[in-house]
Amino acid sequence: MKIKSANWIGYRDLLAQLVSKDLKLKYRRSVLGYLWSILNPLLIMLVMVLVFSSYFRFDVANYPVYLIIGQTIYNYMNNATTHAIYSITDNGALLKKVYVPKYIFPLSKVTSDMMDFIFSLGAMVLVMVVTRTPFSMYLILLPYVAIQVYVFTLGMGMFLAQAAVFFRDVRYIYNVFLTAWLYATPIFYPISILPGKIRWVVTHLNPLYYYIEQFRCIVLERMLPSPVLVFRGCVISVIFLVVGLFFFRKNQDKFILYI
Repeated sequence: MKIKSANWIGYRDLLAQLVSKDLKLKYRRSVLGYLWSILNPLLIMLVMVLVFSSYFRFDVANYPVYLIIGQTIYNYMNNATTHAIYSITDNGALLKKVYVPKYIFPLSKVTSDMMDFIFSLGAMVLVMVVTRTPFSMYLILLPYVAIQVYVFTLGMGMFLAQAAVFFRDVRYIYNVFLTAWLYATPIFYPISILPGKIRWVVTHLNPLYYYIEQFRCIVLERMLPSPVLVFRGCVISVIFLVVGLFFFRKNQDKFILYI
């Protein structure tokens, strides 16, 4: 059966409801509610700062801010893509009963986690205030970097969501991949400590490096990121979105047979 195409604008109310539901479910019966979006990254950052300050001697200026920037971007990508993996299979019963554009489910997961990401930036601001990090006019460029991260994550989420419908092992393999990705990204260590060949791989083949470095240039160095960094970040995000959408659209008509 041919499924008619859907204009996402026509389903914006459904998208808004799904995002709102995800946020409410996440903080349901929580005493502090949305404050956990700020407290959680702060507490994790404090633990990591204590650990790495005690056992490792990284020559990084303003290490708390350096750390929380990388931590915040990685956590968003991690949470959003992990939630997107389950988005189609978890809504199988609904998809069998009524027509709903299938892309709306991974889109809602990535978008609701973006709301958490925005709240988490409040934790970054608090750390900047406590560490007396100067604020600059370049901070207005942070949303531009956040859009790159969002587009990149959405592409990954779309690809993983459709893959998990046919291969349920994707979610387990991806968890292992995320662990390797964490340590392959200069989140809690400076890129300078890596050997030459590994450093080249990280700076050229790790998409998160582009987004984290842009954030750090703006926040810590109070300057514009290099054009090469921005260009690569934009290109990678668009490529991942195109690939994710391509495979999602190609396979979405088969979902009903596997969910």
